[in-house]
Amino acid sequence: MCCAIFGAGRPERDINPVNSANGEMQKLPTLKDPNRELRIFQVRVWVAIGVMVILIFTVIGRLAYLQIIQYGHFTTLSRDNRLKVVPIPPTRGLIYSRDGKILAENRPSFSLEMVPERVHDVASALVDITNLLHLEDSEVERIADEWKRARGFDSVVIKTGLDERQVALFSVNRHRFPGFSIEARLSRYYPRKEQMAHVIGYVGRVNEDEQNVMDKLAYRGVTHIGKVGVEKAREDTLRGIAGYKQIEVNASGRILRVATLSPPVPGHDIYLTLDADLQELATDALGDNKGAIVAIDPGTGEVLVFVSKPSFNPNLFVDGLSKAVYSKLRESSDRPLFNRALQAQYPPGSTIKPMVALAGLEHDVRQAHDEIFCQGWLTLEGADHRYRDWLKRGHGQIDLKRSLAESCDVYYYALARDLGITRLHKSLSKFGLGRATGIDLPGETEGLLPSAEWKRRTRTLPWYPGETLITGIGQGFMLVSPLQLANATAALANRGFRFVPHVVGQIEDPMTKVATEIGIHEGPEVEVEKKSNWEPVIQGMVEVVHGSRGTARGSGVGAAFRFAGKTGTAQLLGIAQDETHNIDDLPKHLRDHAIFIAFAPVEKPEIAVAVVVENGESGSRTAAPIARSILDQYLMNATIVADDNG
Repeated sequence: MCCAIFGAGRPERDINPVNSANGEMQKLPTLKDPNRELRIFQVRVWVAIGVMVILIFTVIGRLAYLQIIQYGHFTTLSRDNRLKVVPIPPTRGLIYSRDGKILAENRPSFSLEMVPERVHDVASALVDITNLLHLEDSEVERIADEWKRARGFDSVVIKTGLDERQVALFSVNRHRFPGFSIEARLSRYYPRKEQMAHVIGYVGRVNEDEQNVMDKLAYRGVTHIGKVGVEKAREDTLRGIAGYKQIEVNASGRILRVATLSPPVPGHDIYLTLDADLQELATDALGDNKGAIVAIDPGTGEVLVFVSKPSFNPNLFVDGLSKAVYSKLRESSDRPLFNRALQAQYPPGSTIKPMVALAGLEHDVRQAHDEIFCQGWLTLEGADHRYRDWLKRGHGQIDLKRSLAESCDVYYYALARDLGITRLHKSLSKFGLGRATGIDLPGETEGLLPSAEWKRRTRTLPWYPGETLITGIGQGFMLVSPLQLANATAALANRGFRFVPHVVGQIEDPMTKVATEIGIHEGPEVEVEKKSNWEPVIQGMVEVVHGSRGTARGSGVGAAFRFAGKTGTAQLLGIAQDETHNIDDLPKHLRDHAIFIAFAPVEKPEIAVAVVVENGESGSRTAAPIARSILDQYLMNATIVADDNG
């Protein structure tokens, strides 16, 4: 019934209707292909899986690269976000005199420093800090140079030696200068100032040339280096070994705590051979004169006095000089930066006559009792030029001792002529003239001891007989430094034994207080055929200061000891044959240099000294009293100490 009912209500539809034209079945188009869709789906699935696999392996590979291969690099970067390794400069060793007086020390000071990587705009910040602290142009140029050379994490020193006002001024404005900080450092200071400048030297900021050749590891955190003098010669001893500390910082760079610490090793202390009180006396004795004084212990080669005047204040160089101040020092006619004791070269004048006299005895050209007649001048055979004596009327009959006591030029003209330049050069070279002494200071000059061979080699000219004569009285081409002259005087005092002069006596470890003595080094001896030949020469030098006719007899008056000496005058202005001049009419800079050498006591020498007073005119009036005051101070103090210890 249901079927009938439904059939009656909706007739069935033919799924495949007959084509009305030909009666054939018409096939409808397919709307869906399950097989094709399945294949497409499968391809897409596999492509997606492949891409996912590739991406997964890429991520895994990258993770492996970062975690394994680049582990050290990124660990360091991560740690440096909170940990910084900061070098700790060592404390520079101190310098003392032989009697323990401080000559170079370290004083606390404040410096302004910058870490470039913590500064957003370095150039702009430097302009602002320059305006704030009123930095000079030379300082700005230095800062710019150091900034360009420095690594980003290195601290660049902007200004050292800040005073309280500058520290306060920066502190108030600190918020404007991220990456800048005030650091407490030790700064070098020289309490004796000008008095010891030429022997101790000074330290200064490391410059670009020094930075290129120095050991970077050894100088971590070190901003200053020895420039001249003992500071330079003993740089490795004084510097010490740098340490480091690992500090934890926050995002703004503030230090939270010190994680690890490796302390620096301080530099060793140095005790010089210089006598501080004697150095002060010698400096004062020169007064306003230019010149140099060197005193040596003949038995050891220890330098007791080392004075060069004019001098300079080495403290000026520690924190950096302005160009104006440095130019003033460098261009001064007084040449305060020039180390006269070590580097100046002067004609020795008559101070070499004792050495020439010894040469005459050694080569049997003279005997001690031989006499010549001095009429006030000497001429060479076949020539009419007169080589004049300082005493116009002459000395009359004169032997070796009197020739030294009265400093007879004619005697030594004749002696030099008879010796000849070859033998004269050889004999004088035994005393170390014409070559460096080997002192433990940088920059020593060699002087000049002329010879015929030297003149041919350097000037392509022959040697003339007249040049031999003036060489015999320490004039002509001959040049010596005050140090060389003092060293030769020590050899005279020792009757030929020589020692290499030195200014460093002891090196002390500040941690253990163990001191190491600097060894005494012997130089080549002045060899003689007859030891007895020394005595007439020494006695002639004694007569210079203690004899009734001695040229420096005034300096020997009242002496509590016997000493030997020799005056000298280094002539600067040539005088025509028949010309005379009034000394008072000459400008100061054209007047003769005054020179004096001495040693004492005669029997057992403890000190040998050479004094050069530039334009001092007379060795007996100007230089000899200075030497006497030094001998008195040293020997009388030694006697007092000996009595106290007795």
